[in-house]
Amino acid sequence: MDVRQHIDNVLEATMTRADLPDAPPLLAKAMRHAVFPGGGRLRPRLTLAVAAACGNDLPAAADAAAAAIELLHCASLVHDDLPCFDDAHSRRGQASVHVAYGEPLAVLAGDALIVMAFQGLASGLAMVPERLPLLLGIVADAVGMPAGICAGQAWESEPTVKLAEYQRAKTGALFAASTMAGAAAAGREARSWRMLGECLGEAYQVADDLRDVAADPAELGKPVGRDAALGRPNAVGHLGIVGAVRRLESLVADAVASVPDCAGAGALRALIHKEAERFLPKELARYAA
Repeated sequence: MDVRQHIDNVLEATMTRADLPDAPPLLAKAMRHAVFPGGGRLRPRLTLAVAAACGNDLPAAADAAAAAIELLHCASLVHDDLPCFDDAHSRRGQASVHVAYGEPLAVLAGDALIVMAFQGLASGLAMVPERLPLLLGIVADAVGMPAGICAGQAWESEPTVKLAEYQRAKTGALFAASTMAGAAAAGREARSWRMLGECLGEAYQVADDLRDVAADPAELGKPVGRDAALGRPNAVGHLGIVGAVRRLESLVADAVASVPDCAGAGALRALIHKEAERFLPKELARYAA
């Protein structure tokens, strides 16, 4: 089984809480619509890759951490697409949740996914409860205040914002949580893995900014040009296309160099190189060094 299918299976098992007969059926469908089919599952794949590099002595714990990370990411997309934010009508090649199920259920679906992430984390760490407090702190910091996803979304409502702070909160925080959670789930020290996540998070955001100006919306599965239309901070607007591509390449190199020494460091560095090749939109390949 490939890692993508494994993650989907773990998510299916986690989401059985929403499929009980006495649960509101439309909310359950809206939640499922938000999670399946998924995107690249990059964040949970990163969690599992770091756990594997650290030995992954309890796969159930790493699976729970990976599922929590992905559910939180999905929740953020549901809320990000709402009319009060990006007003996006499509996501991952299908109608966004608020278009398919209405705004009230979209808000509730995002909220319920956030709670489900923590429910699954608590359940998956039952055999090693001593690891749970650290994981809860890592994940909660990535979604709350002062520098998590909520803060990142809130920066869009401020009159001025520094691009680095905005990207660090809106995208980098969950990537940092992905790497740190993988180490913590495996019972290893987590803080030394933060830099890897932060570099990959910023690299992904720069790549997303490049996709927003250059990618084919049909291939991307969501609208493009939204940053310019909404006046949002964007690496391309700040650095230009060539500068943004160079920044992306530099961040990937920094990410590889930041991998802490561990038994699986070599394999993880190779995986980062392989995954990063897909970051740059093919339309911009001519700008690569």
